[in-house]
Amino acid sequence: MGALFTAIIQLIQSIIGMYIWVVIIASVLSFIHLDPRNPIVEVLNRLTQPVFAFVRQKMPFVVFSGIDLSPVVIILGLQFVSTLLMGL
Repeated sequence: MGALFTAIIQLIQSIIGMYIWVVIIASVLSFIHLDPRNPIVEVLNRLTQPVFAFVRQKMPFVVFSGIDLSPVVIILGLQFVSTLLMGL
């Protein structure tokens, strides 16, 4: 049972790591005004915009002077969860 639990934790951590990269890529591409109909941009927006909107709604102070820090909050939150999982 311990090996299965370890495998599940590692899978969750891998998914967290991949999503962190998705957030980073989406954030960088937001500075470049690409065609929103581009399939890559569409996928990135579908994966990240709901989470960005949720963070902006719950923490309106993350957007100030036109700078949106919601990706930073998401990355820090995911890193925190990943660290907690490592402790298990």
